[in-house]
Amino acid sequence: MKTTTRLLGFLAPYRWWIALAVFFGVLTVATNTGLLATAAYLISAAALHPLLIELTAAIYLVRIFGISRAFVRYAERIVSHDVTFRLLGNLRAQLYTRLEPLAPARLAAYRSGDLLARMIRDIDDLQNLFQQVAGPVLIAVTSAVVMVVAFSLFSPLLAVVGLAFLVVTGAGVPLLARSLGREAGRRELVVRAELNAQLIDGVQGVQDLLALGRAGDQRQRIATLSTELSGLQRRMASITGLEQALSDLGTSLALWTILLLAIPLVGDGTIRGVYLATLGLIMLGSFEAVRPLGRAFQFLGRTLSAGERVFEIVDAEPEIVDPATPRTAPVRASLSFDDVSFAYGPDETLVLDHVSLELPPGKHLAVVGPSGAGKSTIANLIVRFWDPTSGTIRLGEHDLRDFAQEDLRAHVGLVSQNTRLFTNTLRANLRLAKLDATDDELHAALHRAQLGDLLARLPEGLDTWIGEQGLRFSGGERQRLAIARLLLKDAPLIILDEPTANLDPLTERDLLATLLDLFHGRSLLLITHRLVRLEQLDEILVLDHGRIIERGTHRALTQSDGLYQRMLEVQDEVFAVG
Repeated sequence: MKTTTRLLGFLAPYRWWIALAVFFGVLTVATNTGLLATAAYLISAAALHPLLIELTAAIYLVRIFGISRAFVRYAERIVSHDVTFRLLGNLRAQLYTRLEPLAPARLAAYRSGDLLARMIRDIDDLQNLFQQVAGPVLIAVTSAVVMVVAFSLFSPLLAVVGLAFLVVTGAGVPLLARSLGREAGRRELVVRAELNAQLIDGVQGVQDLLALGRAGDQRQRIATLSTELSGLQRRMASITGLEQALSDLGTSLALWTILLLAIPLVGDGTIRGVYLATLGLIMLGSFEAVRPLGRAFQFLGRTLSAGERVFEIVDAEPEIVDPATPRTAPVRASLSFDDVSFAYGPDETLVLDHVSLELPPGKHLAVVGPSGAGKSTIANLIVRFWDPTSGTIRLGEHDLRDFAQEDLRAHVGLVSQNTRLFTNTLRANLRLAKLDATDDELHAALHRAQLGDLLARLPEGLDTWIGEQGLRFSGGERQRLAIARLLLKDAPLIILDEPTANLDPLTERDLLATLLDLFHGRSLLLITHRLVRLEQLDEILVLDHGRIIERGTHRALTQSDGLYQRMLEVQDEVFAVG
């Protein structure tokens, strides 16, 4: 009930448009029923050979109903679809607005395919809220009232019987169909979301599946889900067929019952004989209003299930929240970790274990260590993708939690090891960092990121479409495009998380030398497991299993027999073999 109430609440801003759509819907039923009823009266009355003037009103009504029903049907479709599309646009915008603050901490629990299903398929299912559920119910109720009034002019008994058939056929049969299809409808949503997730996983990981010889397993998973989904859809189709058959049966029984009850009334003169066919066709026409209720009840379960899945995201509380009164982020300040520990879950192992460090303004600091040591977690905590489990991270004298997330992230320039490029032009991807950047600035950033040769060979220059996730570029080129974006952002605090992981050693040394020179005078945190150009940094921290086990300059660390020296020796051996 709570989900139904909340979904109906989304219709409140469009109540006048909804009233207009219902008005046109009732007019559509009235004109169709009126056409049938007046045509029946006209034929019956004409059989008695009256004066033509006595049939004039009926003749004109037939013409009016025949012409107007097309216009009111068109108007009803226009208004109802307009309401539906406005509702969908509003729902998608609200869902995405709620989705953003959940990233990445809360969204890590969801699969991308499932999120996509909620954003697209579940929202699409919510379009049934008005067009297939609320609208038909309102039209049916209003039309039933009109029918009862019309029958009451002839006989209260006909009004009661006609209303009973409308209720049983319009509500009873759909409720039966809904009870039969409730579980299948819910399961269909779950299976469809899982199939969507498996398809996306299969497409994104097709190269690895082929290389590992596991493509057949993925095909089997997709085939199994497809078979289950097909079975559920067949079951729903069977229930729909049963519902339609019972509705047709109810319509026929209602017509014959009204005629059988009206014939004695005609015989005793209570009702004129010319109205007998009219009464039957009024009953028949009234079922046009209640027939959509079968689909309404059928879609109601799916709509409510889709609403529950959408509200699960809408109601999720973000782990990272802004303070009630955020402070202004300082332009130039030290960054410090004070006894910081962090775990991704309450029962999980600490990724960082009592880490303390300080990056003074304008200094360059490196965090090195083997894979899985917790280096990237430090970057995630600085930009507040997560907050520490314990301890404090400060910018200047204030806790990072004292700043608004947007203000803090505007202060920080981050290049992560997982570079994301969007399906757009090269220009649009670069301007994510600076919307008003000129072409000269874009060219300069690309050249400083050592992408001048790439730009020269692109057929359309900055307007080149880079493809989905920039897959037409190599890993190193994508990484350097991220660095070009960083250069455009011009932030006072720079975080480079494995910025040269996809580069060859020569390009790596040249690019790092360029970056260290470009970021001279700015605070720089370099996170890497490759010990290149670190002699140019002010301090190096060695992280292992979440703990800082060594710290000092490159020269001091190479003179000690620690992890840093061993990593350097292994790297030198690898480079020598290469």
